[in-house]
Amino acid sequence: MIAIIDYGAGNLRSIRRALEINGAETVITSDADVIRKADAVVLPGVGHAGHAIGEIDRRGLTPAIRETVEAGKPFLGICVGMQVLFEHQEEGDTQGFGFLRGDVRSIEGAAKLPHIGWNRVEATETDNTLDEGYFYFVHSFVANPTDPEDIAATSTYGECFPVVVKSANVWGTQFHPEKSGPAGIEFLASWVNEVDRATKERWAAGE
Repeated sequence: MIAIIDYGAGNLRSIRRALEINGAETVITSDADVIRKADAVVLPGVGHAGHAIGEIDRRGLTPAIRETVEAGKPFLGICVGMQVLFEHQEEGDTQGFGFLRGDVRSIEGAAKLPHIGWNRVEATETDNTLDEGYFYFVHSFVANPTDPEDIAATSTYGECFPVVVKSANVWGTQFHPEKSGPAGIEFLASWVNEVDRATKERWAAGE
């Protein structure tokens, strides 16, 4: 079961449909206990990073999110949901979860913000399962990871910036896979496969 966190923002039903196309069982929830019991978790995001973190805290979901990541369960952040995986957030001048080292700042060199539309994505890993192509973006801020090994794919709008990050069980996408057509569905398929693999390993270990 994959829990999609409802904190009052995000394309929840679109994400749910895209995951279920790939055979996943899902639940949209704002219940901390449901999040804790899930095999994997998706943190969607639309809007303001500071507001997102505040709403997550207000609903008492932060401990469940931290426990999920610390337990090694697959965790996927989308757009703002990816940005708050990092440390300092320029938007709202607030701290993110800090699961990934680095900060989040406004895009440099862009002729117009927010960046809205389709952009080409290029993988940085030779074994990356990302289907390179065009993905849909809506954002004005980008992550600046401390460890370049966490960057799995990049794109360019004003500057080159990370659009897929991976560190152990934590994944993030700056683009919206649920709005990116077949390429987005293919990306989510690779993540659902990772969820299946990780879940079977936990079952085998008796967890």
